Amino acid sequence: MGFVEDVSRAAKIILEADAITLISHIDADGITSEAITSQAVSRAGICVHPVFVRQLEPMTMKHIPDDDTLKVFTDLGGGQQNLLEEAGFPTENVLILDHHINQPAPGGTEYFQVNSQFYGEEYVKCSAAGIAYLVARKMDSSNTDLAKLSVVGNVGDMMAQENRGLVGAARWIAEDGADHGQVKITRGINCYGLSTRSLHICLSNSDDPLIPGISGDPAAAAALLCKTGIYSSTADNRIWEELSREEGRTLASVLAEQMIANGESPDRLFAELYFFPDEMEKSPLRNASEYATLLNACGRWTKPLIGEAVCRGDRGQRYREAEHMLRHHRSVIRELCEYIHEMGVDASGAVQWIHTGDKYPDTIVGIGAGMALSKLDHDKPILVMCNVSDEPDLIKVSMRTYEKVLRRGIDLQEVLVKAAAEFGGAGGGHNIAAGAYIPKGCEHDFIRRVNELIEGQFAAGPQNR
Repeated sequence: MGFVEDVSRAAKIILEADAITLISHIDADGITSEAITSQAVSRAGICVHPVFVRQLEPMTMKHIPDDDTLKVFTDLGGGQQNLLEEAGFPTENVLILDHHINQPAPGGTEYFQVNSQFYGEEYVKCSAAGIAYLVARKMDSSNTDLAKLSVVGNVGDMMAQENRGLVGAARWIAEDGADHGQVKITRGINCYGLSTRSLHICLSNSDDPLIPGISGDPAAAAALLCKTGIYSSTADNRIWEELSREEGRTLASVLAEQMIANGESPDRLFAELYFFPDEMEKSPLRNASEYATLLNACGRWTKPLIGEAVCRGDRGQRYREAEHMLRHHRSVIRELCEYIHEMGVDASGAVQWIHTGDKYPDTIVGIGAGMALSKLDHDKPILVMCNVSDEPDLIKVSMRTYEKVLRRGIDLQEVLVKAAAEFGGAGGGHNIAAGAYIPKGCEHDFIRRVNELIEGQFAAGPQNR
Protein backbone atom coordinates (compact mmCIF):
# COMPACT_ATOMS: atom_id res chain seq x y z
CA MET A 1 0.00 0.00 0.00
CA GLY A 2 0.96 3.65 -0.30
CA PHE A 3 1.69 6.25 2.33
CA VAL A 4 -1.85 7.63 2.63
CA GLU A 5 -3.31 4.13 3.01
CA ASP A 6 -0.70 3.16 5.62
CA VAL A 7 -1.31 6.33 7.65
CA SER A 8 -5.05 5.63 7.58
CA ARG A 9 -4.47 2.06 8.69
CA ALA A 10 -2.20 3.21 11.55
CA ALA A 11 -4.80 5.74 12.73
CA LYS A 12 -7.49 3.06 12.66
CA ILE A 13 -5.33 0.62 14.65
CA ILE A 14 -4.76 3.23 17.34
CA LEU A 15 -8.37 4.35 17.54
CA GLU A 16 -9.57 0.75 17.94
CA ALA A 17 -7.15 0.02 20.81
CA ASP A 18 -8.41 -0.28 24.38
CA ALA A 19 -5.06 0.79 25.88
CA ILE A 20 -1.66 1.69 24.47
CA THR A 21 1.93 1.33 25.62
CA LEU A 22 3.97 3.97 23.79
CA ILE A 23 7.68 3.14 23.48
CA SER A 24 9.97 5.90 22.22
CA HIS A 25 13.55 7.09 21.98
CA ILE A 26 15.01 9.72 24.32
CA ASP A 27 16.23 12.29 21.79
CA ALA A 28 14.28 15.30 20.48
CA ASP A 29 12.68 13.31 17.67
CA GLY A 30 11.70 10.53 20.05
CA ILE A 31 10.30 12.87 22.70
CA THR A 32 8.27 14.89 20.18
CA SER A 33 7.06 11.70 18.49
CA GLU A 34 5.88 10.41 21.85
CA ALA A 35 4.31 13.74 22.83
CA ILE A 36 2.42 14.02 19.54
CA THR A 37 1.14 10.46 19.68
CA SER A 38 0.31 10.44 23.39
CA GLN A 39 -1.68 13.66 23.11
CA ALA A 40 -3.60 12.41 20.10
CA VAL A 41 -4.32 9.12 21.89
CA SER A 42 -5.37 10.85 25.13
CA ARG A 43 -7.68 13.19 23.21
CA ALA A 44 -9.32 10.10 21.71
CA GLY A 45 -10.10 8.89 25.23
CA ILE A 46 -7.65 5.98 25.11
CA CYS A 47 -5.41 5.13 28.09
CA VAL A 48 -1.72 5.48 27.22
CA HIS A 49 1.43 4.58 29.15
CA PRO A 50 4.82 5.98 27.99
CA VAL A 51 8.08 4.03 28.05
CA PHE A 52 11.27 5.85 27.02
CA VAL A 53 14.42 3.87 26.17
CA ARG A 54 17.93 4.96 25.29
CA GLN A 55 18.04 2.26 22.67
CA LEU A 56 15.83 -0.72 21.90
CA GLU A 57 18.11 -3.61 22.84
CA PRO A 58 17.84 -6.85 24.85
CA MET A 59 18.51 -5.09 28.17
CA THR A 60 15.73 -2.51 27.64
CA MET A 61 13.07 -4.93 26.42
CA LYS A 62 12.27 -5.74 30.06
CA HIS A 63 10.76 -2.26 30.41
CA ILE A 64 8.02 -3.07 27.89
CA PRO A 65 5.10 -4.72 29.74
CA ASP A 66 4.06 -8.19 28.70
CA ASP A 67 0.35 -7.47 28.43
CA ASP A 68 -2.43 -7.06 25.87
CA THR A 69 -1.94 -3.33 25.25
CA LEU A 70 -1.18 -2.13 21.76
CA LYS A 71 2.57 -1.48 21.61
CA VAL A 72 3.25 1.64 19.54
CA PHE A 73 6.94 2.21 18.83
CA THR A 74 7.94 5.73 17.77
CA ASP A 75 11.40 6.67 16.45
CA LEU A 76 12.54 3.08 16.87
CA GLY A 77 11.35 -0.45 16.20
CA GLY A 78 11.87 -0.67 12.45
CA GLY A 79 15.47 -1.75 12.89
CA GLN A 80 14.85 -3.95 15.94
CA GLN A 81 12.05 -6.26 14.79
CA ASN A 82 14.19 -9.23 15.78
CA LEU A 83 13.77 -8.21 19.42
CA LEU A 84 10.01 -7.88 19.06
CA GLU A 85 9.88 -11.33 17.50
CA GLU A 86 12.08 -12.82 20.23
CA ALA A 87 9.83 -11.26 22.88
CA GLY A 88 6.84 -12.99 21.28
CA PHE A 89 4.86 -9.83 20.52
CA PRO A 90 1.98 -10.77 18.19
CA THR A 91 1.71 -8.70 15.02
CA GLU A 92 -1.76 -7.45 15.94
CA ASN A 93 -0.35 -5.86 19.11
CA VAL A 94 2.45 -3.87 17.44
CA LEU A 95 2.51 -0.64 15.43
CA ILE A 96 5.79 1.01 14.39
CA LEU A 97 6.09 4.71 13.43
CA ASP A 98 9.70 5.15 12.37
CA HIS A 99 12.14 6.59 9.86
CA HIS A 100 15.21 4.41 10.34
CA ILE A 101 16.44 1.66 8.01
CA ASN A 102 14.10 -1.32 8.13
CA GLN A 103 15.53 -4.64 9.31
CA PRO A 104 12.92 -7.42 9.06
CA ALA A 105 12.59 -10.02 11.80
CA PRO A 106 14.72 -13.10 10.99
CA GLY A 107 11.82 -15.47 11.65
CA GLY A 108 9.63 -13.78 9.07
CA THR A 109 7.25 -12.01 11.46
CA GLU A 110 5.92 -8.95 9.62
CA TYR A 111 5.08 -6.07 11.94
CA PHE A 112 3.07 -3.25 10.43
CA GLN A 113 4.87 0.04 10.28
CA VAL A 114 4.63 3.47 8.75
CA ASN A 115 8.24 4.23 7.90
CA SER A 116 9.29 7.22 5.82
CA GLN A 117 11.97 5.09 4.14
CA PHE A 118 9.25 3.11 2.33
CA TYR A 119 7.54 5.76 0.25
CA GLY A 120 10.04 7.48 -2.02
CA GLU A 121 11.96 10.72 -2.19
CA GLU A 122 9.24 13.00 -0.81
CA TYR A 123 9.26 11.14 2.51
CA VAL A 124 12.90 10.19 3.09
CA LYS A 125 13.71 13.45 4.91
CA CYS A 126 10.79 13.11 7.31
CA SER A 127 11.59 11.98 10.85
CA ALA A 128 9.43 9.91 13.18
CA ALA A 129 7.84 13.09 14.55
CA GLY A 130 6.57 13.81 11.07
CA ILE A 131 5.09 10.34 10.73
CA ALA A 132 3.53 10.61 14.20
CA TYR A 133 1.97 13.96 13.29
CA LEU A 134 0.43 12.74 10.06
CA VAL A 135 -1.07 9.75 11.88
CA ALA A 136 -2.36 12.05 14.66
CA ARG A 137 -3.88 14.38 12.08
CA LYS A 138 -5.61 11.44 10.43
CA MET A 139 -6.99 10.40 13.82
CA ASP A 140 -8.55 13.84 14.26
CA SER A 141 -8.10 16.87 12.02
CA SER A 142 -8.10 19.14 15.08
CA ASN A 143 -4.65 17.80 16.00
CA THR A 144 -3.05 20.44 13.77
CA ASP A 145 -1.81 22.19 16.92
CA LEU A 146 0.77 19.38 17.17
CA ALA A 147 2.50 20.43 13.92
CA LYS A 148 4.92 22.58 15.89
CA LEU A 149 6.26 19.53 17.73
CA SER A 150 6.73 17.72 14.45
CA VAL A 151 8.86 20.61 13.15
CA VAL A 152 10.96 20.44 16.32
CA GLY A 153 11.47 16.70 15.90
CA ASN A 154 12.39 16.98 12.23
CA VAL A 155 14.86 19.81 12.81
CA GLY A 156 16.28 18.10 15.90
CA ASP A 157 16.96 14.95 13.89
CA MET A 158 18.83 16.97 11.25
CA MET A 159 16.21 16.54 8.53
CA ALA A 160 16.76 20.20 7.56
CA GLN A 161 20.56 20.15 7.57
CA GLU A 162 21.41 18.90 4.08
CA ASN A 163 19.03 21.21 2.21
CA ARG A 164 19.20 24.05 4.77
CA GLY A 165 15.48 23.63 5.28
CA LEU A 166 12.82 20.96 5.53
CA VAL A 167 11.75 19.27 2.30
CA GLY A 168 9.02 16.94 1.13
CA ALA A 169 6.58 15.69 3.75
CA ALA A 170 8.43 17.48 6.56
CA ARG A 171 8.01 20.79 4.70
CA TRP A 172 4.31 20.09 4.15
CA ILE A 173 3.91 19.67 7.89
CA ALA A 174 5.72 22.98 8.56
CA GLU A 175 3.35 24.66 6.10
CA ASP A 176 0.41 23.04 7.86
CA GLY A 177 1.68 24.52 11.11
CA ALA A 178 2.07 27.92 9.45
CA ASP A 179 -1.45 27.77 8.04
CA HIS A 180 -2.80 27.21 11.55
CA GLY A 181 -0.67 29.91 13.20
CA GLN A 182 1.69 27.49 14.96
CA VAL A 183 4.83 28.08 12.90
CA LYS A 184 6.48 31.09 11.30
CA ILE A 185 8.63 30.11 8.32
CA THR A 186 11.30 32.59 7.28
CA ARG A 187 14.82 32.76 5.88
CA GLY A 188 17.96 33.95 7.58
CA ILE A 189 21.52 33.13 8.46
CA ASN A 190 22.33 29.48 9.04
CA CYS A 191 23.36 29.75 12.70
CA TYR A 192 22.27 28.25 16.00
CA GLY A 193 20.87 30.31 18.87
CA LEU A 194 19.03 32.98 16.89
CA SER A 195 16.40 33.45 19.61
CA THR A 196 18.58 33.45 22.72
CA ARG A 197 22.21 34.22 21.94
CA SER A 198 23.88 37.50 21.13
CA LEU A 199 24.37 37.72 17.39
CA HIS A 200 28.17 37.88 17.56
CA ILE A 201 28.17 34.63 19.55
CA CYS A 202 25.93 32.96 16.97
CA LEU A 203 28.24 34.02 14.16
CA SER A 204 31.44 33.04 15.94
CA ASN A 205 29.98 29.59 16.71
CA SER A 206 29.08 28.93 13.08
CA ASP A 207 30.71 25.77 11.76
CA ASP A 208 28.40 24.91 8.84
CA PRO A 209 29.52 26.98 7.12
CA LEU A 210 32.74 28.17 8.63
CA ILE A 211 32.87 31.93 8.10
CA PRO A 212 36.47 33.04 7.44
CA GLY A 213 37.68 35.54 10.02
CA ILE A 214 34.48 35.16 12.08
CA SER A 215 34.02 31.54 13.12
CA GLY A 216 35.80 30.93 16.39
CA ASP A 217 36.40 34.66 17.02
CA PRO A 218 33.59 36.44 18.94
CA ALA A 219 35.53 39.72 19.03
CA ALA A 220 35.90 39.77 15.25
CA ALA A 221 32.18 39.01 14.88
CA ALA A 222 31.27 41.89 17.22
CA ALA A 223 33.59 44.24 15.31
CA LEU A 224 31.92 43.28 12.02
CA LEU A 225 28.48 43.95 13.50
CA CYS A 226 29.66 47.37 14.68
CA LYS A 227 31.05 48.13 11.25
CA THR A 228 27.70 47.36 9.65
CA GLY A 229 25.83 49.49 12.22
CA ILE A 230 23.91 46.51 13.61
CA TYR A 231 25.75 46.82 16.93
CA SER A 232 26.15 50.22 18.57
CA SER A 233 29.31 48.99 20.33
CA THR A 234 31.23 45.77 20.87
CA ALA A 235 29.37 45.41 24.18
CA ASP A 236 26.03 45.14 22.36
CA ASN A 237 24.12 41.88 22.61
CA ARG A 238 21.24 42.08 20.15
CA ILE A 239 19.81 38.80 18.90
CA TRP A 240 18.80 37.89 15.34
CA GLU A 241 15.08 38.21 16.01
CA GLU A 242 15.57 41.84 17.04
CA LEU A 243 16.96 42.86 13.64
CA SER A 244 14.81 44.65 11.13
CA ARG A 245 14.40 43.09 7.71
CA GLU A 246 16.81 45.63 6.26
CA GLU A 247 19.43 44.90 8.93
CA GLY A 248 19.08 41.19 8.22
CA ARG A 249 19.65 41.76 4.51
CA THR A 250 22.66 43.98 5.20
CA LEU A 251 24.27 41.38 7.45
CA ALA A 252 23.62 38.59 4.97
CA SER A 253 25.21 40.62 2.19
CA VAL A 254 28.32 41.45 4.23
CA LEU A 255 28.82 37.84 5.32
CA ALA A 256 28.37 36.55 1.78
CA GLU A 257 30.94 39.06 0.47
CA GLN A 258 33.38 37.97 3.18
CA MET A 259 33.04 34.32 2.23
CA ILE A 260 33.40 34.98 -1.49
CA ALA A 261 36.46 37.18 -0.86
CA ASN A 262 38.04 34.23 0.95
CA GLY A 263 37.27 31.77 -1.81
CA GLU A 264 34.35 30.14 -0.01
CA SER A 265 30.87 29.51 -1.37
CA PRO A 266 28.11 31.32 0.53
CA ASP A 267 25.56 28.63 -0.36
CA ARG A 268 25.29 27.21 3.17
CA LEU A 269 25.24 30.66 4.77
CA PHE A 270 21.46 30.94 4.53
CA ALA A 271 18.72 28.59 5.66
CA GLU A 272 15.00 28.34 6.19
CA LEU A 273 14.16 29.03 9.84
CA TYR A 274 11.21 27.91 11.94
CA PHE A 275 9.97 30.12 14.76
CA PHE A 276 7.00 29.68 17.10
CA PRO A 277 5.10 32.96 17.64
CA ASP A 278 3.18 31.64 20.66
CA GLU A 279 6.34 31.03 22.68
CA MET A 280 8.02 33.65 24.85
CA GLU A 281 10.61 35.82 23.11
CA LYS A 282 14.26 35.06 23.93
CA SER A 283 13.35 31.62 25.27
CA PRO A 284 14.87 28.34 23.97
CA LEU A 285 11.36 27.31 22.89
CA ARG A 286 11.13 30.18 20.42
CA ASN A 287 12.63 28.32 17.44
CA ALA A 288 12.87 24.71 16.33
CA SER A 289 16.60 24.11 16.73
CA GLU A 290 16.83 25.50 20.27
CA TYR A 291 13.61 23.77 21.34
CA ALA A 292 15.13 20.50 20.08
CA THR A 293 18.31 21.10 22.09
CA LEU A 294 16.29 21.58 25.26
CA LEU A 295 14.50 18.27 24.64
CA ASN A 296 17.79 16.55 23.88
CA ALA A 297 19.14 17.81 27.19
CA CYS A 298 16.18 16.25 29.02
CA GLY A 299 16.60 12.94 27.23
CA ARG A 300 20.38 12.73 27.44
CA TRP A 301 20.23 13.27 31.20
CA THR A 302 17.60 10.54 31.58
CA LYS A 303 14.63 12.87 32.15
CA PRO A 304 12.63 12.51 28.93
CA LEU A 305 9.34 12.82 30.81
CA ILE A 306 10.28 16.40 31.69
CA GLY A 307 10.77 17.11 27.99
CA GLU A 308 7.43 15.48 27.27
CA ALA A 309 5.76 17.73 29.87
CA VAL A 310 7.21 20.78 28.11
CA CYS A 311 5.87 19.48 24.79
CA ARG A 312 2.46 19.14 26.42
CA GLY A 313 2.56 22.82 27.40
CA ASP A 314 4.09 22.92 30.90
CA ARG A 315 5.73 26.32 31.28
CA GLY A 316 6.00 26.13 35.08
CA GLN A 317 8.01 23.74 37.25
CA ARG A 318 8.79 21.18 34.54
CA TYR A 319 9.94 23.89 32.15
CA ARG A 320 12.23 25.36 34.83
CA GLU A 321 13.71 21.90 35.38
CA ALA A 322 14.23 21.55 31.63
CA GLU A 323 16.03 24.91 31.49
CA HIS A 324 18.28 23.79 34.35
CA MET A 325 19.15 20.59 32.47
CA LEU A 326 19.82 22.60 29.32
CA ARG A 327 22.36 24.78 31.14
CA HIS A 328 24.02 21.70 32.65
CA HIS A 329 23.95 19.93 29.28
CA ARG A 330 25.72 22.79 27.55
CA SER A 331 28.31 23.07 30.31
CA VAL A 332 29.26 19.39 30.17
CA ILE A 333 29.39 19.38 26.38
CA ARG A 334 31.75 22.36 26.43
CA GLU A 335 33.96 20.40 28.85
CA LEU A 336 33.85 17.37 26.55
CA CYS A 337 34.84 19.46 23.52
CA GLU A 338 37.72 20.98 25.45
CA TYR A 339 38.82 17.52 26.55
CA ILE A 340 38.82 16.21 22.97
CA HIS A 341 40.83 19.20 21.75
CA GLU A 342 43.30 19.07 24.65
CA MET A 343 43.89 15.31 24.47
CA GLY A 344 43.96 15.28 20.69
CA VAL A 345 42.59 12.71 18.27
CA ASP A 346 44.34 9.92 16.41
CA ALA A 347 44.06 11.00 12.78
CA SER A 348 46.37 8.48 11.16
CA GLY A 349 43.63 6.87 9.02
CA ALA A 350 40.51 7.95 7.16
CA VAL A 351 38.84 8.60 10.52
CA GLN A 352 39.96 10.75 13.46
CA TRP A 353 39.10 9.15 16.77
CA ILE A 354 39.42 9.29 20.55
CA HIS A 355 38.34 7.09 23.47
CA THR A 356 37.04 9.13 26.42
CA GLY A 357 36.68 6.18 28.80
CA ASP A 358 34.55 6.92 31.87
CA LYS A 359 34.94 10.69 31.76
CA TYR A 360 31.64 11.55 30.07
CA PRO A 361 28.19 9.92 29.80
CA ASP A 362 27.55 7.83 26.72
CA THR A 363 24.38 9.86 26.08
CA ILE A 364 26.31 13.01 25.13
CA VAL A 365 29.48 11.84 23.36
CA GLY A 366 27.83 12.07 19.94
CA ILE A 367 26.84 15.69 20.48
CA GLY A 368 30.32 16.51 21.76
CA ALA A 369 31.87 14.79 18.76
CA GLY A 370 29.87 16.95 16.37
CA MET A 371 30.84 20.16 18.13
CA ALA A 372 34.50 19.21 18.52
CA LEU A 373 34.75 18.52 14.79
CA SER A 374 34.61 22.26 14.06
CA LYS A 375 38.22 22.62 15.27
CA LEU A 376 39.51 19.38 13.78
CA ASP A 377 40.06 18.09 10.23
CA HIS A 378 36.76 18.74 8.45
CA ASP A 379 37.55 16.21 5.72
CA LYS A 380 37.63 13.23 8.07
CA PRO A 381 34.68 11.88 10.06
CA ILE A 382 35.20 11.89 13.81
CA LEU A 383 34.61 8.80 15.95
CA VAL A 384 34.34 9.01 19.73
CA MET A 385 34.21 6.00 22.03
CA CYS A 386 33.28 5.83 25.69
CA ASN A 387 32.40 3.31 28.36
CA VAL A 388 28.75 2.67 29.26
CA SER A 389 28.17 3.14 32.98
CA ASP A 390 25.32 0.66 33.37
CA GLU A 391 26.66 -1.83 30.81
CA PRO A 392 30.32 -2.47 31.76
CA ASP A 393 30.84 -4.96 28.92
CA LEU A 394 29.85 -2.46 26.22
CA ILE A 395 31.46 0.47 24.45
CA LYS A 396 29.41 3.29 22.94
CA VAL A 397 30.58 4.57 19.55
CA SER A 398 29.45 7.88 18.03
CA MET A 399 30.41 9.25 14.61
CA ARG A 400 29.80 12.65 13.01
CA THR A 401 30.81 14.36 9.77
CA TYR A 402 29.90 17.30 7.52
CA GLU A 403 27.71 17.54 4.44
CA LYS A 404 30.70 18.08 2.13
CA VAL A 405 32.07 14.70 3.24
CA LEU A 406 28.75 13.01 2.49
CA ARG A 407 29.03 14.35 -1.05
CA ARG A 408 32.20 12.28 -1.39
CA GLY A 409 30.25 9.09 -0.81
CA ILE A 410 30.42 8.71 2.97
CA ASP A 411 27.53 7.06 4.86
CA LEU A 412 28.29 6.70 8.58
CA GLN A 413 25.16 4.69 9.29
CA GLU A 414 26.14 2.09 6.71
CA VAL A 415 29.66 1.87 8.13
CA LEU A 416 28.64 1.45 11.76
CA VAL A 417 25.86 -1.04 11.05
CA LYS A 418 28.27 -3.23 9.10
CA ALA A 419 31.30 -2.87 11.38
CA ALA A 420 29.36 -3.30 14.63
CA ALA A 421 27.62 -6.44 13.35
CA GLU A 422 31.00 -8.00 12.54
CA PHE A 423 32.01 -7.64 16.19
CA GLY A 424 28.74 -8.80 17.69
CA GLY A 425 27.40 -5.30 18.27
CA ALA A 426 24.68 -3.17 16.72
CA GLY A 427 24.70 0.20 14.96
CA GLY A 428 22.27 2.66 13.45
CA GLY A 429 21.51 6.31 12.79
CA HIS A 430 21.95 8.45 9.70
CA ASN A 431 24.55 9.05 7.00
CA ILE A 432 25.82 12.20 8.74
CA ALA A 433 25.49 11.04 12.36
CA ALA A 434 25.48 7.46 13.59
CA GLY A 435 26.17 5.37 16.66
CA ALA A 436 26.81 1.83 17.79
CA TYR A 437 27.36 -0.38 20.79
CA ILE A 438 30.18 -2.92 20.60
CA PRO A 439 31.70 -5.39 23.10
CA LYS A 440 34.48 -4.00 25.26
CA GLY A 441 37.93 -5.23 24.24
CA CYS A 442 37.58 -5.01 20.47
CA GLU A 443 38.02 -1.24 20.16
CA HIS A 444 41.28 -1.18 18.17
CA ASP A 445 40.17 -3.89 15.76
CA PHE A 446 36.87 -2.07 15.37
CA ILE A 447 38.64 1.19 14.52
CA ARG A 448 40.72 -0.60 11.90
CA ARG A 449 37.57 -2.00 10.33
CA VAL A 450 35.80 1.36 10.35
CA ASN A 451 38.84 2.90 8.68
CA GLU A 452 38.74 0.24 5.98
CA LEU A 453 35.07 0.85 5.30
CA ILE A 454 35.45 4.65 5.22
CA GLU A 455 38.46 4.37 2.90
CA GLY A 456 36.37 2.12 0.64
CA GLN A 457 33.56 4.68 0.52
CA PHE A 458 36.01 7.48 -0.26
CA ALA A 459 37.55 5.39 -3.05
CA ALA A 460 34.16 4.54 -4.56
CA GLY A 461 32.63 7.99 -4.25
CA PRO A 462 33.11 11.26 -6.16
CA GLN A 463 36.64 12.57 -5.76
CA ASN A 464 35.93 16.29 -5.87
CA ARG A 465 35.89 17.90 -2.43
